[in-house]
Amino acid sequence: MNFETPELTLQVAQTARDFARQHILPHVMEWDERQEFPLDVFRQMGALGLMGVVVPEKYGGAGLGYLEYVAIIQEIARVCGSIGLSLAAHNSLCTGHILAFGSEEQKLRYLPKLATAEWLGAWGLTEANTGSDAGNMKTTAIRDGNDWLLNGTKNWITHGKSGDIAVVIARTGEPRTKNNATAFIVERGTPGFSGGKKENKLGMRASETSEMIFDNCRIPDANRLGEVGDGFRQSMKILDGGRISIAALSVGIAKGACEAAIQYSKERYQFDQPISNFQGISFKLADMATEILAAELLTNQAADLKNRGLKMTKEAAMAKYYASEVAVKVATDAVQVFGGYGYTKDFPVEKFYRDSKLCTIGEGTSEIQKIVIAREVLSV
Repeated sequence: MNFETPELTLQVAQTARDFARQHILPHVMEWDERQEFPLDVFRQMGALGLMGVVVPEKYGGAGLGYLEYVAIIQEIARVCGSIGLSLAAHNSLCTGHILAFGSEEQKLRYLPKLATAEWLGAWGLTEANTGSDAGNMKTTAIRDGNDWLLNGTKNWITHGKSGDIAVVIARTGEPRTKNNATAFIVERGTPGFSGGKKENKLGMRASETSEMIFDNCRIPDANRLGEVGDGFRQSMKILDGGRISIAALSVGIAKGACEAAIQYSKERYQFDQPISNFQGISFKLADMATEILAAELLTNQAADLKNRGLKMTKEAAMAKYYASEVAVKVATDAVQVFGGYGYTKDFPVEKFYRDSKLCTIGEGTSEIQKIVIAREVLSV
């Protein structure tokens, strides 16, 4: 790949950076403390084209590529991981699933509203007892004439209460059998579809995470995405792209924490000199910068493969695994650089520290990424 950043990517990144500083930064801790999901901010990002980054212009999107998308997520996450997470979930999961597997009629109906943030998207795969074991999901869809009846509960869903539309994967076959799940589009307001418990989280508190509950929810067959039984295969492909999103989110959080630590180390004096002069601090900063760049290059490599329509299962898993672990390490070291102040909410690193941990869990834990990587390496 070409490691020189294209001019368009730089311009898009600057737009996202300016937006984050003006509209997100002043409210970060307020939203975090109150667990407030700032829906108006997403409407504003929709007007800028940030909510339909890779959606073609014919469907109302920005028509950009994955390198631009990755740059946008990084810039937003440098300021607030919560907003970056919700932006990523909307773009790569719900919107991405319809873009990848929807019929032309479905794309024309839903993508323009999603790309402009007139509608907010959610994506439902995970359940309480079937996180990594998605093939054993309990939510079912049973055929009833020209409709389907959905029953079950999805957990840990971004925008599970506030989303206007959800892509839901439900079991249409026996547990853990091949081709046993199907994807459906479910609109908010459909009888039998409701939001459940909202999670009280360690971090990412301004990104809404809640249950989606289906109680004899009747869905027309026209809302089925692709073939019956193809839902799990579709989900794995969507998660490949989603892992690039989480890698970019991780890089952005790490950059934000590192930049705060560098600035503080120059301003904080001990023994009549800035603490950046001390090797114990400067070596931490050197490790941070090196690991962040490595994570960013892995992320851009996966994004480049995605752009070109090439298989990137291994590369996406590597990027997500490494970048998420780097985010946690960098945020931890940033708190250490700040010392006691890093443990207070008066400085930004404690929030980066809390937000970073989700990146090693969401869209496949670090352990699952190792399984994926090992499987890909051993299949050669």
